[in-house]
Parts: sequence; structure tokens; C-alpha cells
Amino acid sequence: MPEKRTEGVGPLDGFRQFFALRRDVLVLSLAMFAFSLAFQMTSRFLPRYLELLGASGLLVGLFGTAGNIVSAVYPYPGGAISDRVGSRAALTLFGLLATAGFAVWLVAPSVGAVTVAGLTVEPWVWVFVGLLFAQAWKSFGLGATFAVVKQATEPSRLAAGFASTETVRRTAFLLGPALAAVLIGLSPVFTASFRYVLGAAVVFGAAGTVAQHVLYDAGADTLGDSFAGLDQVRQDLREMPAPLRPLLVGDTLVRFANGMVYVFFILVVTDRYGVGLETTLSAGGVSYALDLSPAAFFGLLLSLEMAVALLVMAPAAKAAERVGLKPVVALGFAVYALVPLLLTAAPPTALAMVLVFAFSGLRFAGLPAHKALIVGPAEANAGGRVTGSYYLLRNTVVVPSAALGGYLWEFVSPEVAFTLAAAIGLLGTGYFVVLGEEFEAYR
Repeated sequence: MPEKRTEGVGPLDGFRQFFALRRDVLVLSLAMFAFSLAFQMTSRFLPRYLELLGASGLLVGLFGTAGNIVSAVYPYPGGAISDRVGSRAALTLFGLLATAGFAVWLVAPSVGAVTVAGLTVEPWVWVFVGLLFAQAWKSFGLGATFAVVKQATEPSRLAAGFASTETVRRTAFLLGPALAAVLIGLSPVFTASFRYVLGAAVVFGAAGTVAQHVLYDAGADTLGDSFAGLDQVRQDLREMPAPLRPLLVGDTLVRFANGMVYVFFILVVTDRYGVGLETTLSAGGVSYALDLSPAAFFGLLLSLEMAVALLVMAPAAKAAERVGLKPVVALGFAVYALVPLLLTAAPPTALAMVLVFAFSGLRFAGLPAHKALIVGPAEANAGGRVTGSYYLLRNTVVVPSAALGGYLWEFVSPEVAFTLAAAIGLLGTGYFVVLGEEFEAYR
């Protein structure tokens, strides 16, 4: 049994571990920070952007499903491209594509409705087009990041290793929405102010692309054999370690539930509740009146959610070394399941929204342990393949979730959509609690 470590831990522990990582992990994580910052500044606000460009609730749901399809489909082709042209060139290519996606979102209102072969292409269509590019880097880097962290970390410290890279990545999740809230506050017209956000995203994407191209050294990469087509996919799925199967089922149900309603969180705050923030801040005898629109307030709520996540991830990873990975993962699943129910049941007040989103941040407590539980049982040189197979299967099943949520939102009621999502999430949590297995190194 591995020795249980008892040294102190805190929210800054993830940063200290991060700067002790190998250079390849460090560069990949810094690039991930830049693209995460750009994506988190934009992605959670896109449903509102779509709505104001003329999309219905069903189309907003279909947009979420399109994102799920990209997440499911991109990782394997991304790996094949990397094998053919090399990691450095592939990272640069996918960075350029992601930046181009942010640029497409930026110009969508200017392009407006276009007639092609007698058909009118509405402005919201360009948001779908931009998505195909914007998620390129995010989806490509998944398997490689898992494999590199596994190679650089001893088995009993996997959760802590993932906590370090995840802490830096999630810092972008904290800063991105807050910066977006500031930029959105520059204009009372959301479609105008949000374009400031998109312009900043283009800048961050370009900076991340340049940084990784200049700094990343792929000479020491040993991520396994080249991709061998669909036969390789089927073989990897068949050879997935047996302990992962209960985790995969529970995780898939929880993620399906979250996918049903995730894109509608901003519409609950801005449309159904119309909750902004009006308060007066006082410091040193100086008072400042703060008046945030619902969209800007939503940005601060997302930052609050990430602040809680950053505070709890490293301590939760440390706790996993004492109590095991499974209880920590189960806690994260339970929070995922309960948030939709709490959001629709909460009173339409700023304080209630603050409490709900702060609670939502606790779902990330189980994320490092979850990643360790996925890659831990894999053979030493198969972490990337196991991770790719796991996420390919999970993300494929989750694909229709947002479309189902959009249908219920548009044609039944938002309450039904969110309640059903909570029920499915609790079912997945219960399944994992009963049948899920612990990783041997954490027993």
C-alpha cells in the first residue's frame, strides 16, 4: 500500500506543483491557459448571442449538441494529424483554426443574412460555423495531456498531478468570465459589447498559438504508435480496463444530464429571472455604485464558480490520497446532478444566484480524482489511448443531450428539462456509488 502523504495542502498547492512539471507539460498547459481563457470568455455567453441573432431555444440546444459532436469526433482525427505532421506543427495548426473560429463569431452580425442558391443563411448560422473551428485546439489536446501527465507522475500522486495542470487551466476559467463581464459592461447592447469579448478572444488565441509554436519542444514525445484507423478505435474500446466501465456508465449519465441544460444556464439568469446586480461598494471612505446587467452578472457568477473550484481542487486531490478516489469523484457527480434542480428552484434574486453558482463550483472538486481514476488503471504507455477511448465513447453518447434539453425547453417547459436532467444525473451518481471501483494505488 502506498504511503499516505500528510503534508499541508491549500489552493496554491496546484500552482507550486505546476511550476515543477516537465517543460513539455508546462508549455502545453500554458497554451491551454490561453485558449481556455479565450473559450471561457465566449462559450458560456454564446447561447445569448445566438438568441439575439434570431435563434430559437431548440436551435440553442442544437448548438450544444453540435459542440458535443465536435468533442466526440475531433480527438482521434487530431491524433492522426499529429502523427503525420508532428506535434509542434499540429499544435500550431489547431491553434490557428481555433483563433479563426473566434474571428468567425466576431464577424457574424456584420455578415448578417446571406442568400445562397435561393436559401437565406441567417446570422446565427455563422456561430455554428465558428464552433467547428473554435474547438479545434481544445479537443485535440485531450489525450496528449493525459498521457504526458501520467508519464511525469507517480501512480499514487496522479490526482495531485492533474490538480496542478487543472488548477492553472481553471484559473483561465476564473479570469475569462470576469474579463467578459467588464467588456460586456461597455455597451448596453449585448450584441455590440460581446464583440469586444470576441475581439479579445482572437488576441488570446493568436498569442497562445505563437507561444506554443516557439516554446514547445516535441523531440522527446513518446505518446505511442500512430493511429491505425477505425480498427484501432474498436480495439482500444474492447481493451478498455474493466475497472473503468462503472465509472464510464455513471460519468456518461451525469454528463448527459449536464449537457441537457448547460447551454441554458445563461438564459435562466438573463431571460427567465432577469437578475442583475445593483449594489454600492465602499472602501477607504469612497463609495462606488455597481450596476451590472444580467449578462455581465452572469460573467461574475461564472468567475465565482471557478474561484470555488480553484479553492477546493487541490485539497480534494490531497483528500483522495487519504479516503480514495471514488468518494471524491462521487461528490463531484452529486453536485453536477443537483445544480439544475437548485437553479430552477431558487428565488430570482442575486443572492440566490450567488449561492447556487458557488455550490456549482464544488463539482470541480472531483475532477483531478476523476482523471486519475480514468488513466490510473491504464498500462504505462497506453494512457493516451485509454483516455481517448473513454472520452470518445462518453462524448458520443452525450451528443444528443443538448438537443433533447432544447426540445423540452422550447416545447414543454424549462422546469421539466432541468428536473429530468437532475433525475438522470442522480441516477448516474447512484450507479457509480454502488458499482464503481477504486484505483489500486489509492486503496
